Amino acid sequence: MTEINKFFPKLNQEKKEKYYKLIQLYKYWNSKVNLISRKDIDNLEINHILHSLSIAKIVSFKDSTSVLDVGTGGGLPGIPLAIFFPKANFTLIDSIGKKIKVVKSICSELSINNVDAVNDRVENHLDHYDFILSRAVTRMDKFYKLVNKNFRYDSSDKMKNGIISLKGGDLYEELKDFNKKKIYDINKYFNHEFFKTKKIIYIPFQ
Repeated sequence: MTEINKFFPKLNQEKKEKYYKLIQLYKYWNSKVNLISRKDIDNLEINHILHSLSIAKIVSFKDSTSVLDVGTGGGLPGIPLAIFFPKANFTLIDSIGKKIKVVKSICSELSINNVDAVNDRVENHLDHYDFILSRAVTRMDKFYKLVNKNFRYDSSDKMKNGIISLKGGDLYEELKDFNKKKIYDINKYFNHEFFKTKKIIYIPFQ
């Protein structure tokens, strides 16, 4: 938990305890269900929890903000953000049922009450949201077409409603057609080797 405490020094004790327990629960569940690479389990705090929390460096979700995490897998980035923003409402969707069962179990164990875990394909999901999250799910042009039916255009947060995606590498070709995009270097917020090429992509709904 040293890295989370380092980069988020103002976390209250309840949130600190939940993140600590979350790391233990992921290690337990990953031995049973392949949520993340087994080789990566020792880097869980930085490569997965802290990576998810980088979104909290660019946006502060207001109370009752609705957030959809598409292809959440075992709950990333949704669960770490739901702990950070306990009054926002998160829907975590994934087509793999056993992963959604893990999400539900973790949320129950940690008394996270602002998460709705849905076992379905996003193509079938028709609800509308203020923000839509993804973590290396697919190319942005494909993703945009998949989720534009889920856009809620009336913004109440400081940041206009939109897509927030965690990606890495050379994104020029993938993002060249999105004129209103903003790209944030995560290394600016977390000075760590892992984040050297990692980005947060923000595209407002339009």
